[in-house]
Amino acid sequence: MFNLYTTILAAYLIVLIISRKEEEKGPFRKMAAYVLRRQQSLQRFLAKGRHNWKRDLNRRQLEEKFRILQPSVAVNQQVRDHYITQYSLMLMVLFLGDLICLAVWISAHSNPLLMNGSTIERNPNGQGDIPIELSAQIVGEEEEIFDYLVEERVYTEQEAEALYEQAVNVLEDVIRGENESLEDVRRDLQLVTTLDGYPFEISWESSCYALVNVDGTVDNRDLTDGEIVTLTAHFCYEEQTWDYQLFVKVNPVVYTEKELLRKRLEELIHMQEEKTKHEERMTLPESLGEKEIVWQEIIEDSSGYFLLLILFASGVLYWGCGRELDRKLECRKRELLLDYPEIVNKLALYMGAGMTIRNAFFKMGEDYKKQSNQRKRYVYEEIAMVCYELQSGRSETEAYDRLGKRCQVQAYMKLSALLSQNIRKGSNDLLQMLRQEADNAFTERKGLAKKLGEEAGTKLLLPMMIMLCIVMVIIIIPAYFSFM
Repeated sequence: MFNLYTTILAAYLIVLIISRKEEEKGPFRKMAAYVLRRQQSLQRFLAKGRHNWKRDLNRRQLEEKFRILQPSVAVNQQVRDHYITQYSLMLMVLFLGDLICLAVWISAHSNPLLMNGSTIERNPNGQGDIPIELSAQIVGEEEEIFDYLVEERVYTEQEAEALYEQAVNVLEDVIRGENESLEDVRRDLQLVTTLDGYPFEISWESSCYALVNVDGTVDNRDLTDGEIVTLTAHFCYEEQTWDYQLFVKVNPVVYTEKELLRKRLEELIHMQEEKTKHEERMTLPESLGEKEIVWQEIIEDSSGYFLLLILFASGVLYWGCGRELDRKLECRKRELLLDYPEIVNKLALYMGAGMTIRNAFFKMGEDYKKQSNQRKRYVYEEIAMVCYELQSGRSETEAYDRLGKRCQVQAYMKLSALLSQNIRKGSNDLLQMLRQEADNAFTERKGLAKKLGEEAGTKLLLPMMIMLCIVMVIIIIPAYFSFM
């Protein structure tokens, strides 16, 4: 494989050198242009005396697509750029892939486990076994492939004995921890179970577990004088064992001034507790020697967190109010669109019955006022505003123009422009135009209703997913506990 990878790289180098005079920019585009030119030459040579209709059909289809997309650019140039781009990408991917393959090959073969065809070097003790895949070929037989686990090196008895002698020399420095020496132990010991660089497993025994436990903890709080404790370390490796004894002197704990002061305060509180345990109240000690003690209760005050929560809630409410206004504006716009077919249809109906535009608006406004129990509708509120303006002496064209501007919806702007234009210029086709607009409005309303239905279905997805998760939890938890 190494020869294949290097051959591909050599081929790239040769093509790069040959294509250096191509007019394209970039090494891969230069190579792609050279390859394309050589390919076309080869195709022309092979096509002598016969016609490849399939290739010509594909080329004509490709030219037609480019002619539609960019008619201002020469088709042949677009096709050439298309092929050069394709070839350059293919060459770049192949080049990068070949480099990655070569790097992987080098990484896999840089540290071979099998040396000289038959030797495998073991890991030192403690570094684990080595998995290796081997193939065995015997003359005249089929190749056998199998996985094997080469175990780490095992020390001889003499080597293990020598390592034990080294281990006991460093053991004391390891286990003393923060103590100055094993002859003055006042803090916990580090009774390790293994030593770095040594293959032994170590277990411990103590002559006085109350003072020194096997986990290294030292309890010398009630100790008034130093005591000797014998620690026995049991070393184990394979079938060999050794015992090694250490003598440690546990001395009373030495307190710092701060620790001593705290201990005396704890003793005073305990004494005061004993004195007043039969009384209704406990009185704390008022002095330590000649120094007065000032006691204060540490109260966990969570009011600051509540203040932050309130500030956050206020910000959320402020943001929510702004969003609520936008939501209402959006609802108003949607309601105006939904009511638009009804308004146009009523105008066409009233005008078909012989009413003028002005009277049709007055009729819709009066009908809306009579329905006092009906909720507020934005479009009829705007119609009522038009009626008020007409009654106050405003001209019809201006009133209808103001209606479209107030609604701020394209459909109503179109309607107001239609009504204003009819008043200014006069037209006998207004009724027919209104009926056509009503038909179009109903069609658009169907599309809007379908869109709203799809949005409602999308909004229900999250609650449905939550309900699904709850149902799964209700089913899985009892099943889980039934198997325990």
